[in-house]
Amino acid sequence: QYLYEGDAPLAERRAQALTLDRELLAELLGTEELRELLDPAAIAALELELQGLIGRHPRDADEAGDLLRRLGDLGTEELAARGVPPGWLAALEKERRAVAVRVAGDDRWIAAEDAGRYRDALGVALPVGLPEPFLQSQPDPLASLLLRWARTHVPFLAGEPAQRWGLPLRGVDEALGRLVARSEVLAGEFHPTGVGREYCHPEVLRVLRRRSLAALRREVEPVPPEVLARFLPAWHGIGAEASGPDRLAEVVFQLQGFALPASVIERDVLAARVGSYNPRLLDELVSMGEVVWVGRGSLGQQDGRVALYLRREAPRLVSEPAEAPSGEVHESLRQHLARRGAAFFADLYNAAGGGDEESVLDALWDMVWAGEVTNDTFAPLRLLGPSARRRPGRPRLPRLSQPRAAGRWSLVTDLLGGAAPPTERLHAQAGVLLQRHGVLTREAVLAEGVLGGFAGVYPVLRAMEEGGKIRRGYFVEGLGGSQFALPGAVDRLRALREPDQRVVALASTDPANPFGAVIPWPESAGRPARAAGAFVVLDSGELRLYLERGGRSLLTFGEVTPGHLAALAVAAGRMGRFEIQKVNGGHVADSGLAGALKEAGFRSTPRGMVLLA
Repeated sequence: QYLYEGDAPLAERRAQALTLDRELLAELLGTEELRELLDPAAIAALELELQGLIGRHPRDADEAGDLLRRLGDLGTEELAARGVPPGWLAALEKERRAVAVRVAGDDRWIAAEDAGRYRDALGVALPVGLPEPFLQSQPDPLASLLLRWARTHVPFLAGEPAQRWGLPLRGVDEALGRLVARSEVLAGEFHPTGVGREYCHPEVLRVLRRRSLAALRREVEPVPPEVLARFLPAWHGIGAEASGPDRLAEVVFQLQGFALPASVIERDVLAARVGSYNPRLLDELVSMGEVVWVGRGSLGQQDGRVALYLRREAPRLVSEPAEAPSGEVHESLRQHLARRGAAFFADLYNAAGGGDEESVLDALWDMVWAGEVTNDTFAPLRLLGPSARRRPGRPRLPRLSQPRAAGRWSLVTDLLGGAAPPTERLHAQAGVLLQRHGVLTREAVLAEGVLGGFAGVYPVLRAMEEGGKIRRGYFVEGLGGSQFALPGAVDRLRALREPDQRVVALASTDPANPFGAVIPWPESAGRPARAAGAFVVLDSGELRLYLERGGRSLLTFGEVTPGHLAALAVAAGRMGRFEIQKVNGGHVADSGLAGALKEAGFRSTPRGMVLLA
C-alpha cells in the first residue's frame, strides 16, 4: 500500500480511496475532502436525476403533486421541463392540493402540505381556504426545507438555497449547522470544481461514491489496442513545434538504440518530432560529441539501419558487434584506427595499402554496418547509394570529396570506453525501452529484436516495479499479460479512451507506429510491412492508409477522407516525386479516390496520380 502511494495511476488511487469508509477517509486525508475522488460526470447525471429532469416524468396530476412534495417550490416553466402541463396545476389548485405563491419575487407552486413551512420559514403569503392541518407550525421549518433541498441536490453551497429563497446567508448557514450537528447533512468539500464549504445529504453522497467508483473501475479496465495507437504518437511528440538542439537531444534520448533505416531517420522520423528540422542540428550534436550513431546492419548497397545514442548513455547501451567482418583490408583498417584513433579516409586508404579506393571504402562500410566503426558527422549516411563510375584513364586516388567518405572515422569501442557490467547494461536497456514505449509490452520488446527477448529484460523490469519506479499491470487488452509502464504513462493512455479525431502520418518504420510490431496489420488486399520508404496514416489510432515503398501502391482501411490523403501527401512528399498507380490492387482510376487525391494535391497522369515535391 505504501510502496505505490506516489506512483500509482490516478484512477487506481481514486478507486482505492473511494472504497474506504468515510471516517477512515477523513483520517487519511486529514479532512473530509472528496474533490479529487468524485466523478464530475456522475455528479452532473445525479443532479438531473434528483431534480426529475431525466428519467420518468409524471403521468398524471396525482404524480405531479407527488413531484411538488418531493422537490419543493417550482415555477411553471420548471414544472414544464419536468413534463407537468399547466392544466394539471390548475386541477391541483382547484382541489387545494397545490398552492401558487410568490417566493423571492417569483411565482412558484408548492404542495399544499408545505404551506405552513413556507409561511414560517420564508414568510410566504398563503391563499385562504387551505385545510387547517396544512397551516400548523412545525419546529425548525427552515431546517426541514433545507433537509429536503439536500435530499434532492448534489453537494451545494449555503448560498444556493439562500439565493433561491431570498434569505440571509447567515440564517441558512445556522440552519445547515444544526442539520450537520444531528448528522442529517454532511459538511465538507465534495464537488471537483467547488470552492469553500459544501453540504450534502448522506444518501446522496453514498450514491455519488458508488457511481464514481463504478466509473473509476471502468477506467482501470485495459484499453483497446487502438488507444495505444493514439497514445504512441502523442508520447513521441509527433508534430511538436519545439525545435533546436535541446529538442533534438530529447528525441535522441527517446530513440536510443532503435534501429532505423538511414534513408528515413532524418527525413521522416526526426523531422516529425522536431519543428523546422535542419540536418545541421544533428551534425552539430555529433561533432560536439553529444550524440553517437552506430550501424545496425546493411539494407543492400544503398541503405542500412542506424541507431542513435547519447554519448553519455552509449557505454551502457551499445553492444559489441555480433560478427566483425574479416579480411586483409578490414584488418588493416582496424589496426590503423586502433593505433592512431580517428582518421580521415585518405589516411585509411594509405593504411590499407592503396589500390582501388572503392574496395577500401566498401570494406570500411562493412565495418560501419557491423557496428564496429562510426563517424564524427552524419553526412556520409545522407548520400548513400551506388558510387559514380570512375572515368577511364583517371588515376586510382581516393576521392576525398566523395560523400560517403566524408568526416573522420573511428572505432566505436574507442568512443565507449570500458564496457559496463551486464546488470547495468540491462537496467539501461530497460529504461530506454520504457522511455520509448511508455507502456512496455512483450510484443514491443520482441519487435525491437532485443537480445534475450522479453525474458532477458523481464527480471530488471520486475525489480524496477518492486522498487516502486514503474507500474506493472494489464493496461492494453489483447497484448501480453505482463505490461510495465512509467509513472504518468498509464494516466495519459487512459485519457485517450475517446477518439481524438487526430490524423497522423508516419513512416511505417517509426516506433510511434504500433502496426506491424505491437499490433498486427489489419486484413487488406496487399501485404503491408514496416519497410523503409513506406508510410501509414492513422485516424484516432485506427489505420486508414498504407503507402508502399516507392509510392506506387496504396492500401486503404475503412473510410478514407481527403484529410487522410492530405496528411499522406505532406509526409510522403518529403521523399520527392511519387506516383500512385494502384489502390487495393486495382488501378487508381477505378478506386473512387481520384477526386480526393486531386484535393490533396495529386495530378492525373496516364499511369496514375502523381504528387510533385
